[in-house]
Amino acid sequence: MMIETQFDSNYRKVLVAARRARQLQAGSHALVSSPSNKVCRIAQDEIEAGKIAYVKADVDVVKPLIGDIGIPILG
Repeated sequence: MMIETQFDSNYRKVLVAARRARQLQAGSHALVSSPSNKVCRIAQDEIEAGKIAYVKADVDVVKPLIGDIGIPILG
């Protein structure tokens, strides 16, 4: 596992901000002062200030086989 401070995609940045917003909503204290009262904006401000990091696990991506019948496709 590795602690990351830079985001490799906007998608990951949004996921981290959403998780942090849920923490703030549950009662965590903000790590930066923000002009906003909205938890989503506060989470974004914390990320921009470099106060938020995330752990990236070394997990291999497993793609399903084409012949796999695990997920039916209705057409």
